[in-house]
Amino acid sequence: MALALFDFDGTITFKDSFAGFIKYAVGRARFYLGVACLTPVFAGFLLGFIRAWRAKELMSIFFFGGQDTHKFEELASKYSREKLPEIVREVARERMEWHKQRGDTVVVVSASIDLWLKDWCKAQHVDLIATMLEVKDGRFSGKFLTKNCSGREKVRRIEERFDLSDFDYIYAYGDNPGDRPMLAIANERYYRWTRI
Repeated sequence: MALALFDFDGTITFKDSFAGFIKYAVGRARFYLGVACLTPVFAGFLLGFIRAWRAKELMSIFFFGGQDTHKFEELASKYSREKLPEIVREVARERMEWHKQRGDTVVVVSASIDLWLKDWCKAQHVDLIATMLEVKDGRFSGKFLTKNCSGREKVRRIEERFDLSDFDYIYAYGDNPGDRPMLAIANERYYRWTRI
């Protein structure tokens, strides 16, 4: 029995779903206005004062904080079903199908928010491990409920969900340095669709 681990943004897709969902949820005008307001955050990240996960969380708080959970989940579900299929790479779709036909356990392991990935994953009949948002009094705070699912956190979350000794072989697919710890636990690794 084999386990196939796929990063989402940049690996399964050719566009970033985080920015894509924000534009979808708030509109382009508010998205670019928000980006302008968040310029100090981006500057802090580029200068090394703010870590990547914190910059992402601050974006999440700015755009998602105070959103009604029911309405927001409906919007995320619609984006998942209608927009995500448009940005999926054909090579990723084919490879996932190959794994499923073999009977492998296929898992999307993503730093993106689970809300707009889960319906797509459900439609593909694959498991999902992703970053989750905090809910307070029926509204999203924008803060992360879980650690940002990147780097070593990907491995921790995978090992929390699965006993890796149950699998005879592990495949992993990624596209950026945050995927390297996940690639390191695999027998067969692909970085930007090239076997390494």
